[in-house]
Amino acid sequence: MMKEIKTIGVVGAGQMGRGIAQVAASSGYQTKIFDVSAECLENGVAFIHQQLARSLAKGRITQEQLDQTVLLIDPISKLDGLSDCDLVIEAATENRKIKFEIFQQLDSTIKSGAILATNTSSISITEIAAVTSRPELVVGMHFMNPVPVMKLVEGIRGLETSNECYDTAAAVIERMGKVLVTANDMPGFAVNRILMPMINEAVYTLHEGVASVTDIDQAMKLGTNQPMGPLELADFIGLDTCLAIMDVLHDGLGDTKYRPCPLLKQYVAAKRLGRKSGRGFYEYN
Repeated sequence: MMKEIKTIGVVGAGQMGRGIAQVAASSGYQTKIFDVSAECLENGVAFIHQQLARSLAKGRITQEQLDQTVLLIDPISKLDGLSDCDLVIEAATENRKIKFEIFQQLDSTIKSGAILATNTSSISITEIAAVTSRPELVVGMHFMNPVPVMKLVEGIRGLETSNECYDTAAAVIERMGKVLVTANDMPGFAVNRILMPMINEAVYTLHEGVASVTDIDQAMKLGTNQPMGPLELADFIGLDTCLAIMDVLHDGLGDTKYRPCPLLKQYVAAKRLGRKSGRGFYEYN
């Protein structure tokens, strides 16, 4: 038997959180979005409004749909404002310590019986669930970026995740118009287990002088029919996120093939993080 989900909370109003909140509200869920930064929260909600206005201008949604979606989005300045949510999706930075702290806080704040989900792209669901008193109600819902556009969501069960919890998450994903794939709780799950080593190898290819940034991306776009080259994609994802995932793969699987490229580490150390910092493998205005 599945739980009835009426209100969804989103923790984090950054790139992923604001996208998840937009999709949740567009799917008819009462949606509460929280961020520790008031500026980030304000910017995240403003970005959602801009995206909806753009969709209206392109004829993808009606004025009525826009108005309804905006009404369903409720910015929250304190975590306890999410206490009555039926499902809370955490979309904070890809950092194990931060996620553990958030889930401990959520566990003591959110009503009993509510589902706690994480948008982590690589960290163990079982480990995250273990810091709570409700591991059977913790599940992985890994959305792809940009959330309103990308159809895929990876569903991941922790060791203790109940069938009811997973089935409820799957039903929410379906109502959001997304396609669910199920992955086991292994480092990187399915998508990043495949994608990140490819990006890391592209960085090694640059590091070792095999080809230039533009030639590497052009080769992969035209030679393998990818819509975006691996270095451009890394900039889009965020080089700090790419490095964090490679560290999880390397630590979790213990295989040298997952060793992060020294150049990737150097770029992150220099704060060349990609689009979000204005400079990565490419420069952005």
